[in-house]
Amino acid sequence: MSGRLSINCVAGLIALVTCAEIPGLEPDDQLVTEPLRALGVAAEPVVWDDPAADWDRYDLVVLRSPWDYARRHEEFLAWAVAVPRLVNAAEIVEWNTDKRYLAELHAAGVNTVATEWITPASVWTPPPAGEWVVKPAISAGSLDTGRYDMADRAHRGHAEEHVRRLGEAGRVVMVQPYLDAVDTYGETGLIFFDGAYSHAIRKGPMLEGPDLGAEGLYRPEKIMARDATPAEREQAERVMNAIPTDLAPTLYARVDLIPGPDGAPVLVELELTEPSLFLDHAPGSAERFALAIASRLA
Repeated sequence: MSGRLSINCVAGLIALVTCAEIPGLEPDDQLVTEPLRALGVAAEPVVWDDPAADWDRYDLVVLRSPWDYARRHEEFLAWAVAVPRLVNAAEIVEWNTDKRYLAELHAAGVNTVATEWITPASVWTPPPAGEWVVKPAISAGSLDTGRYDMADRAHRGHAEEHVRRLGEAGRVVMVQPYLDAVDTYGETGLIFFDGAYSHAIRKGPMLEGPDLGAEGLYRPEKIMARDATPAEREQAERVMNAIPTDLAPTLYARVDLIPGPDGAPVLVELELTEPSLFLDHAPGSAERFALAIASRLA
């Protein structure tokens, strides 16, 4: 797709929402500011929970990197509802920040990774064998996420402790089979702007073992540019079409896929709230994102 700007210039001021740990935006998100300026749109980074922020100043408020929300989920949702002209919209944020949306997409016919949901009141018995992933249903940056070999007694103990720790904190837990194709083929993230496919990237494996705690907002990622296969494109379009129709149209989306045991792409996450868009890995993608934002103002 061409990255050349082709919309008539529009005037506007937008907020690019971030968190206190990265008040100036991630370097990747900074790439959209110059293409926006070329369209007549000024962009400012704003920390989502800054009490001095005047959200009424902005013609559009674009969620980018508020990655500290997971452990302040209710506060973040209340903020999203109160902020005017938020994209993606608060209704999308509420639906998408709880990964139980995967069950809804599975019911709609999407090939999703098999998931066991464990509520805080549940008693969980680990599977007898195989590699499994344990993580909270509300999370970001792969934090509080671990990989466990259930044939290993120590791993089983760590997994049980992980589930117990999350449950005691009142968090719903997800247990999923580890898709080992991520160790070789990797994970494919397909990025969409205004519902149209833009580009794709490859993520390398991140989980090496039990969750013993991690510093920072997210685990480091190994990213490369990738050409999505026809099967991945088809699956990603199927995912986008399965987003509930009562939710507002998405400004941006990222569909994360890993090959399943049969090689078919399996949905592991649909990111509609604050995904990295990896603009630095696809020429023209920053311009395409800027055009999508400007079209909302126009």
